[in-house]
Amino acid sequence: MIEPQPAVQTQQSSATGSARGKKRRFGGTEAQIRSALKFYKVLAYLTGAMLLLLCAELIARYAFGQYLFAGGTNAVTGEPFGFGFADAEPPGVIGGVNLSVAVLIVHGWMYVVYLMSTFRLWSLMRWPFAKMIILALGGVVPFLSFFVEKKFHAEVEAELAANPEAPQRY
Repeated sequence: MIEPQPAVQTQQSSATGSARGKKRRFGGTEAQIRSALKFYKVLAYLTGAMLLLLCAELIARYAFGQYLFAGGTNAVTGEPFGFGFADAEPPGVIGGVNLSVAVLIVHGWMYVVYLMSTFRLWSLMRWPFAKMIILALGGVVPFLSFFVEKKFHAEVEAELAANPEAPQRY
């Protein structure tokens, strides 16, 4: 029968004799952690790019009163409308696809998947909850996802390199 072992094992320090050191343990294997890291990296860049597009769309909407449309008919001239910005009120395009709304929806769902990727990475690394909050903010603060991804990617790589025995679970 296999004896269960605690996730954190104590060991005697040779310098003090009574100090207790902690052995680093992860919540998964190295392959699982690297997979979660790659998934997080892809979603961090996609969500960051969609957030920047969302910010540009919101500036166009609220500062200039314009929506981004594709297709439809120009409400003033009656000519076909291809692609571009049109008035929000009164509607400048009739029947086209409102890409401004599409950007909102896509970013919203992408942020949900981004949160799942951050939770997966956070739980496999067994980080404190404060790091989860920082990771989650990357999807709602413009440009933050790019900086957070770079910082945490380097941190994961450093922790894996410093603790080669930690992710070996099976």
